[in-house]
Amino acid sequence: MKATDVFTVGCYIGGKWTFPDETRIIEVKNPADGSLIARVPRGDQEEVDLAVQAAKKAFYSEEWRVLQPYKRGKILFEMAEMIRQHKKELARLETLNVGKPLNQAEVDVEVAARYFEFYAGVADKIMGETIPIESGIIDYTVREPIGIVGHIIPWNYPLQIAARSIAVSIATGNAAVLKPAEDTPLTTLKLVELMESLELPKGIVNVVTGYGHEAGAALSAHKEINHITFTGSVETGKRVMEAAAQNIVPVTLELGGKSPNIVFADCNEEKALEWVLRSIVQNAGQTCSAGSRLVIEKSIKETFVPKLAAAMEKLTIGPGIDNHDLGPVLSKKQFERIQSFIDTAKADGIHIVTGGKRAFVENCEYGYYIQPTILDNVPPNHLVAQEEIFGPVLTVTTFESEDEAIVLANSTPYGLVAGVWTENVGRAHRVANQLQCGQVFINHYGAGGGVPMPFGGYKQSGFGREKGLEAIRNYTQVKNIAVKY
Repeated sequence: MKATDVFTVGCYIGGKWTFPDETRIIEVKNPADGSLIARVPRGDQEEVDLAVQAAKKAFYSEEWRVLQPYKRGKILFEMAEMIRQHKKELARLETLNVGKPLNQAEVDVEVAARYFEFYAGVADKIMGETIPIESGIIDYTVREPIGIVGHIIPWNYPLQIAARSIAVSIATGNAAVLKPAEDTPLTTLKLVELMESLELPKGIVNVVTGYGHEAGAALSAHKEINHITFTGSVETGKRVMEAAAQNIVPVTLELGGKSPNIVFADCNEEKALEWVLRSIVQNAGQTCSAGSRLVIEKSIKETFVPKLAAAMEKLTIGPGIDNHDLGPVLSKKQFERIQSFIDTAKADGIHIVTGGKRAFVENCEYGYYIQPTILDNVPPNHLVAQEEIFGPVLTVTTFESEDEAIVLANSTPYGLVAGVWTENVGRAHRVANQLQCGQVFINHYGAGGGVPMPFGGYKQSGFGREKGLEAIRNYTQVKNIAVKY
């Protein structure tokens, strides 16, 4: 596929590709230059209902009911290898659709394969327990599939998150309906295309493309959905939860973050600099777990921040397909949102150490690039220190004591991830134990996708956990059986 190719791809419902109404389309564009890549259906309530009915039929089919867990695992292993065989195609498609550097998209492909591999090994190990009651009674539990699972996929890591959604759903014996983001549906559709050759009942995995307020809302409110997973903004998460609540349907919500890197004076400065930089510029800062706050000990700030700024200024900016360090942000809307935060900081007298402006890239006047930005001496209660900007913008706040560092780290409405940088092992554990967030990294940040590591947040970062064995709890329900003998 060339960057200039334009193709059409439909929804995937019940094992068939459908394009129900050629007048209702969504144009999918390349963020690097604004060029048209593809056209997909603008699905709505009708398509969602067809997909749910297809999933229901497949879930209750004899074919799915008798498929042994180890065979589900075998299918997932096969899918992992198929993803690796199509690594170049998937990475290129992800880069063209999302805008991220090609080498980051290649990592996403491997992580996607790892999700299928990990949950392949889990499929036949989902076990219950025996419970001692009294003589003459055998009491035990079994974990059963929850049923039809709806997944609303975000636009920033569509391949990774679609892969983990499909893999855990199949491993636990469920059927799935996916609604990818309207901006970035292409690798989700490619995944199900690759799955067509596998021995999987038609309808176990379905994909409906469309806008969030139409297809996403219909999926959240559907009466025959048994669980909803959503990754996205707090406001949309509230609407998803409200819709699901009308049907008494459980939800798993991952709603973003304002994650701190807490840097103490006794840290390994070279490593801290490397990871503070990487954690804010990866995918142009459009990452829910981005290290968007630098909470740094006052005594080292005046040497640390200039080094960080110098490293940012060396980064190359341009189309992800050319493997620049920093690609475009997703859209004009996303760019204007990021720029509005920077303008607010500027108006309030916050010092911009570096960046803060649009970056103009030759032959990409319709692409939206932004210079990586450091905002210094940001008051902890300021808007830019409290709200998720979702771009390559780092705020800097200082502390003078361990207790103050903890208070600052916990001072936002979010609680997703934190990094702690110190060579004092006692301090590292003390701080980690008091941080109000779902993941804490000590002397590193991120873990190559973190496939086995439970991921989710405290506070407005949401609830429930994806990834790892912990995710199985979201996709299964416990049945207790007592036998009198």
